[in-house]
Amino acid sequence: MQAFHFDAQPLSLPPGHRFPQHKYGALRERLAARVPGLRLQAAPKAALPAVRAVHTDAYVDKVLQGGLSAAEQREIGFPWHPGMPVRALHSVGATLAATRAALAEGLAMNLGGGTHHASAAQGGGYCVFNDAAVAARWAQRQRGVGQVLVIDLDVHQGNGTAALFAGDPTVFTLSLHGAKNFPFRKVAGDLDMDLPDHCGDTAYLQALDAALAEVERRLPRPPELVFYLAGADPHEGDRLGRLGLSTAGMAARDARVFAWLRRHRAPTVLLMAGGYPTELEQLLDVQQATVEQALALWAEWNNPAPSQNPTPDDAFGAAAGG
Repeated sequence: MQAFHFDAQPLSLPPGHRFPQHKYGALRERLAARVPGLRLQAAPKAALPAVRAVHTDAYVDKVLQGGLSAAEQREIGFPWHPGMPVRALHSVGATLAATRAALAEGLAMNLGGGTHHASAAQGGGYCVFNDAAVAARWAQRQRGVGQVLVIDLDVHQGNGTAALFAGDPTVFTLSLHGAKNFPFRKVAGDLDMDLPDHCGDTAYLQALDAALAEVERRLPRPPELVFYLAGADPHEGDRLGRLGLSTAGMAARDARVFAWLRRHRAPTVLLMAGGYPTELEQLLDVQQATVEQALALWAEWNNPAPSQNPTPDDAFGAAAGG
């Protein structure tokens, strides 16, 4: 399974800043050492026309040229630095590359991504450009993809994604998130499930089951591309999450999503999204388990049992049109 990463450009953050940028390199190193079967690749930089198809020219230019106001930088959560646009464009590039791979092979991933707080004309919540939105629009315009589904299970509501696709029936957004967590002003998506603090495994998984069933009822047509934001921040060890899912609960969450994807056989881009660990190894354990479930599904789709005898039209490489 192809997995794209970019952790070569650190952000210039003040001491004590709570954004855990070190987790990206740590995850890459962990997966390289412990998860055979991944094709780890450095991400390319996203082409600007793809980014400008989602974000306004004025906002993109301010990010590239250092024109963000102090208030805009506070909203994003990072001070501007020449490394900011480099990192942001490669983060989007990783999701674009994973989208190309998913359309060919069924499933691929970005070891980061899930920057769902960025909207057309502003960033927010550590998100500069909205990688899933850029990749969704690119797939629709450049590869003829019709229905897109965003399954956002980061603990924070995907307000930027909801705003970007409001009123667009070709992109359905599902967000399962903490009701009292950031952002404090939510933007209504197609299906939002607000959960109370400390809800725990049982309530969370019941809500997820109901949400996936509702998506199945309400989607106007079967999804042709899915973005799964598998945030690790619902975990009980997360500093900002507050939902209190156990490690077993997180694994059950992923199992439900991948079972749903297995039934619908939709090309899927896995994004690791948020995670603010008190203990880095605990976060990496959760993320590794997510990747291992994804890899098992990728292997099933690309190496079917001989008894299945799929026809060429059933294979992702043929059906997705490259």
